[in-house]
Amino acid sequence: MGKDKYVITIDRLYGSGGRIMGKKLSEELGIPFYDEEILKMASEESAIGEQYFRLNDEKAGNNLFFRALGGLRTSLEEPSLDDDITSPENLFRFQAKMMRRVAAEQSCIIMGRCADFVLEAAAIKNLVRLFVYSDSSTCIRRVVEVDGVDTKEALRRVNRISKERRDYYKYYTGKEWEDMANYDLPINTTTLELDPAVELVKAYLRLRNIAV
Repeated sequence: MGKDKYVITIDRLYGSGGRIMGKKLSEELGIPFYDEEILKMASEESAIGEQYFRLNDEKAGNNLFFRALGGLRTSLEEPSLDDDITSPENLFRFQAKMMRRVAAEQSCIIMGRCADFVLEAAAIKNLVRLFVYSDSSTCIRRVVEVDGVDTKEALRRVNRISKERRDYYKYYTGKEWEDMANYDLPINTTTLELDPAVELVKAYLRLRNIAV
């Protein structure tokens, strides 16, 4: 493994297998994997109940002023300890603070939550931003298999959760979630199984001289 620290962020369509890939990469590269762990850490840091973070997890806020300005202006500020401590925007800032902290300390993988935007703004060295996606039918098939629901419910979840993530990303970054220019390596898992997709990421890291 390369001696320099590196950080992988993974954004993903619901049902594309991005989270499974993240866990496999974590195991094979021997680096920590952060998903909902970020919520727990932010809760402990802020002394705000974890349920507040879960209720707002990867969902856009409804502050029209914030939306009009574009999240990129204020979402990277230090979190507030004032009256707005439990606002969605402030909860995001606590999460962003935790992501910056773990990324500064160690090689790791961070799922979603605009980590690519947060860590690029923090000038984290050796940042690798992935976007994992599949066509609709593949996402639906995976959700049926993993969540144990019927096709109709799987379609509903794919549409709802992907829309929530799309709106969330736009709200806090001012950018389009599915604009591939935001990422270093987009991966289409429609015809590529997840194990070969993991090997593809590892090959990309080698090409970047980040890990061996």
